[in-house]
Amino acid sequence: MMTTVSPSAPTTVLPDALSFENRPSLIGLSREEMAEALVAKGVTERQVKMRVQQVWHWLYIRGISDFDHMLNVSKDLRQLLKTHFTIARPEIVEEQISNDGTRKWLLRFPPRGAGRPVEVETVYIPEEGRGTLCVSSQVGCSLTCDFCHTGTQRLVRNLTSEEIISQLLLARDRLGDFPDREALQGAMVPAEGRKVTNVVMMGMGEPLYNFENVKRALLIASDGDGLSLSKRRITLSTSGVVPEIYRTGSETGVMLAISLHATNDELRDRLVPINKKYPLKELMEACRAYPGLSNARRITFEYVMLKGVNDSLADAKNLIKLLKGVPAKINLIPFNPWPGSKYECSDWETIEAFADFINQAGYASPIRTPRGRDILAACGQLKSESERMRKTERLAFEAMMIANHGEDD
Repeated sequence: MMTTVSPSAPTTVLPDALSFENRPSLIGLSREEMAEALVAKGVTERQVKMRVQQVWHWLYIRGISDFDHMLNVSKDLRQLLKTHFTIARPEIVEEQISNDGTRKWLLRFPPRGAGRPVEVETVYIPEEGRGTLCVSSQVGCSLTCDFCHTGTQRLVRNLTSEEIISQLLLARDRLGDFPDREALQGAMVPAEGRKVTNVVMMGMGEPLYNFENVKRALLIASDGDGLSLSKRRITLSTSGVVPEIYRTGSETGVMLAISLHATNDELRDRLVPINKKYPLKELMEACRAYPGLSNARRITFEYVMLKGVNDSLADAKNLIKLLKGVPAKINLIPFNPWPGSKYECSDWETIEAFADFINQAGYASPIRTPRGRDILAACGQLKSESERMRKTERLAFEAMMIANHGEDD
């Protein structure tokens, strides 16, 4: 059954965390921005390039979260850094562990204009040979997709690049994915290699409504001299913010996923209201023009299976017509129930028949494996407002967890 663990590990609240709001963080800055910040506090122009290289190494290769652990940095510089900056991790409000090993963290960040501290959820899904981290980009969401629990929480604010990349750093802390670190006792992780192999931007929020911060975070995540995640293992999922789709490919180079869910404008207008602004014709044109698109770099189309709504064979045929000419993979997502939802999940036989038709048409069409079923950790279920369900209620709801995004090699 689900367990909730005490978030009391050393990586949770660090010595300088109390002043987290008052000092700017060095996490999430580009090298150029970090250099400017250091020079502004007294580091000489002659030394700044070397100092940035040192700090970058400690932050993103060694994964340290305390300036005193920067062993090749002088005491004077460490004191300067502690005085003016922070590298504290976010506070872990709650950590839940599913009986299948899926982990969900509720993280707290400073207000930064929101009036009070804000909370987001981050999810880790261990599988054989890979571990996928689902990262949030906003506090809440403004899209109000009809079947999505997150969409019932109003948008509070965008996350900064620091807050986005900090979710990855914290997960790697907890999972023992930095050098000389050990995973928490009992943590389910891949047997060999990295613990976090894939990152998906499909947690809370619409990433392309926070493009600049998401872009900066993903460039840090994929930096070859730091966290060094392959761009083929990073996937950005959008509901269809057409103007930013091309920029996503040209400026970040990551894999693209489209939250599709319908094959005609009438239905998609209802399920995914952003379709009223960017209808299917415009969305598909943007997909066909996605930089680097090929059979080796396919777009993933996410399709939630809603009983009697979008799950007929006629829908499957229309889906094939819609995707004509686009190298694609179609992730079929059995609907994840949540309190107050008006939809039901399609019958399993219907989902299998839908998948068989798509596979016969030449498209890979995996059905997502049930994951995180007891902790509301699935696509469309993440939410962080105060009226959270009691833990006993969460056990009543099954979920399908994020999978099949990004490459395995």
